[in-house]
Amino acid sequence: MIRENVIRGSNGWLLLALLIVAIVLVLWGTIAAARAAHLWLTLALVVVLVILGACLGGFIVVNPNEAKVVLLFGKYLGTIKVHGFRWMNPLCTKKHVSLRVRNFESSKLKVNDRDGNPIEIAAVVVWQVVDTAEAIFHVDDYENFVHVQSEAALRNMASSYPYDAHEEHQISLRGNTTEIAEQLKREVQERLAKAGVEVLEARISHLAYAPEIANAMLRRQQAAAIIAARQKIVEGAVGMVEMALEQLSRKAIIQLDEERKAAMVSNLLVVLCSDRDAQPVVNTGTLYQ
Repeated sequence: MIRENVIRGSNGWLLLALLIVAIVLVLWGTIAAARAAHLWLTLALVVVLVILGACLGGFIVVNPNEAKVVLLFGKYLGTIKVHGFRWMNPLCTKKHVSLRVRNFESSKLKVNDRDGNPIEIAAVVVWQVVDTAEAIFHVDDYENFVHVQSEAALRNMASSYPYDAHEEHQISLRGNTTEIAEQLKREVQERLAKAGVEVLEARISHLAYAPEIANAMLRRQQAAAIIAARQKIVEGAVGMVEMALEQLSRKAIIQLDEERKAAMVSNLLVVLCSDRDAQPVVNTGTLYQ
């Protein structure tokens, strides 16, 4: 594996000053040799002048949060990360790599969750290059690699969890956003590590049922909400009835036999659990007639 090797390069301003002085001196010597009719000396100075001129092509500018990967005839020499005006051998090839933090938002993917329900999901991945050698030499196009592998990780993660939790303590895509984000970040990082990329954050940006089942799932959610609400109402009503019977017995307000208790419980539950206002009925007789 090719690992990143950080190099500094030469100070561009110093080399530029030296090259200018050398070019001026060699140019002056070439003119002098030509006037003196020294043919071979003139040709040699012209060659030196061409070489000095070619050296001007070795100057590069490295901006902050950018890097230059340097190769000499296919051999990796190192990466220049020191920003400023630098100089390298003009025969070297310099490849630009951005070290800035970047965002990638996937398209809306249609996948099946763990329960087999078709859903639409998309995610935002925040990433940056941390190893320029791996980014350049281990993958063909690291930016495209990030996009493809992020979507692949999102598909795999979405199919591993249900959209909604149907059991207690079950992790779901909609109900456990923090845990899902951490899992997505781990999966994307595992796939992108070989490309020298670090994933800083990965979160779901869009989550919904597919249009063909959206109405059915909406009714299912509404039914589940109604059932949960009814359970709470019944629990509260039973507690209130129990408290009423206990206080009536403790304060000796009235003595109730089992039949009267059953009638009172029935009436209280109807009043407390009904989704409409109860209509009072006045009983002018007794329970025993």
